[in-house]
Amino acid sequence: MLTKRGLAWAVTGLLLGVPGAAVAQEQPVDTLPGAVSSAVRMKLERDGRLSITEQITVPAGRTVERTVPLRQPAGDGAERVYTVSDAAVDGSGSVRVDAENLHVTLHPGVSTLRYAVRGAVADAGELQEVRWQVSGGWNVPVDRVEITSLLSPQIPREIQCLAGPVGSTDRCARFELTHTQAVHALAYGLAPGERMDFTFRIPAGTVPANAVTEQHFGLARAFALTPVTGAGLAGIGLLLVGGIGLLWYARGRDARAFAADAGHVEVLMIDERGAVTFASPDGVLPGQLGTVVDERVDPVDVTATVLDLAVRNYLWIEELPGGDWRFVRLNPADDSLRPFERAVYDLVLGDTGEVRLSDLGRLDLSRVREALYAEVVAKDWFARQPGSERNLFWWLGVGIALGGAVLTAVLALTSSLGLLGIGVLLGGVVAAFGARLVPARTRRGSALVVQVRGLRRYLHDVSADSLPAADRETVFSRSLPYAVVLGETERWLAEFAGLDPAADGTPGLYWYGTPGETADLRSFQRNFPHLVAKLNETFAR
Repeated sequence: MLTKRGLAWAVTGLLLGVPGAAVAQEQPVDTLPGAVSSAVRMKLERDGRLSITEQITVPAGRTVERTVPLRQPAGDGAERVYTVSDAAVDGSGSVRVDAENLHVTLHPGVSTLRYAVRGAVADAGELQEVRWQVSGGWNVPVDRVEITSLLSPQIPREIQCLAGPVGSTDRCARFELTHTQAVHALAYGLAPGERMDFTFRIPAGTVPANAVTEQHFGLARAFALTPVTGAGLAGIGLLLVGGIGLLWYARGRDARAFAADAGHVEVLMIDERGAVTFASPDGVLPGQLGTVVDERVDPVDVTATVLDLAVRNYLWIEELPGGDWRFVRLNPADDSLRPFERAVYDLVLGDTGEVRLSDLGRLDLSRVREALYAEVVAKDWFARQPGSERNLFWWLGVGIALGGAVLTAVLALTSSLGLLGIGVLLGGVVAAFGARLVPARTRRGSALVVQVRGLRRYLHDVSADSLPAADRETVFSRSLPYAVVLGETERWLAEFAGLDPAADGTPGLYWYGTPGETADLRSFQRNFPHLVAKLNETFAR
């Protein structure tokens, strides 16, 4: 007599097709004579293994083989990796398992193949998905594959069955989850190499998930636009926008300095003797001025420094017949000279007391440039040397770009985040190109630029007649090196060329000698530009 529990197990066995004493052994039915067919029973163990029992009929007169791949495509450059254990054949045949495949060889007759699969269970939100290729890899056509039973700790919520070529989405001839919760699936007429994939879904947490998915390189996957890459690219974009904004602000400060109305800049002062004299804005020297304005040391900056040294009585310039000039040492270099001025002084005169311009050979300006760049930084007109400012940002950009290239390769080969590396690379390229636009001047340097514009206006507007006769030569000479740097030489010479020291009491040039006995400012107006041009040419070698 059956107890209530025994009756329940019997009913369940009958509904789900569980083999038992009261159930006859299932045989494939409706199979074409001389064709391969199989009947499959599946059981999901509580530890996550999927146990498979497959009864296979092989017609007389032939031996068949089946190779089941244990790495199966999972889409988007990924592979699902399975592990098979406890494989055995009852009947006429053999089975072998390696890391890549399950190999089965069967001889004519009815054989039973048993094995266990790990890697079939994957978490999928509120459900777990169990997937396995119940048939496939045959080297002969398979007339019929039937899933006759499925046992699971939880009744399946959904099932799906695909049959046909690998990768196709053709459904099986029939698959159903009956009103009694029994599972049944059937596929007919599989060609060699075609498969039957079966998937069922159960509540989450029913068994331990054991699916293993390995990603492989693929351009579509490596550079896929995902929420993570999208957020990363947005962050990189914000950083770039912020950097461009800071660059725009910094350059705008300089642009405003160059465009602003300079107004009146007072460069003419009354000294303690009551004489009118020239005083440059912020105490800037001619060589310094040119470097601050265009952010580099040019030959004209060195030329202006030589002229300024003459005006300040450190050397004397003598015009010689035949278009040559001689520089004569008047006073030794002292502590009043800035390091860059001392470098220019030594460059021109060296250890001699005098030298002709035509005898000056190839001159090395490296010491002058180094000292002059250090000078404008020491005066707080630049945060650091103009060239090094840009080099710093350029190398930083190049480093980021190279790092981005390496990061792109690593991310593309190991994940789907390759776009993040591309974003970093592009950010480095933008930084490297933007380095050329980074202003090196400080606020004080930009303020000096405004004052320099006022100085240029002074060189345009002041007239010789507005100055006391006794002070005209001093103002003219002290301003002349600045006019040379700012490109105002022609106008400045023209303004004072009409002065006649013999008639109006204007002193002659004390720092410049001419072949004649008396100073001739009109002759000076004609010949001085040639001196400037030849000095520029000498320092540009």
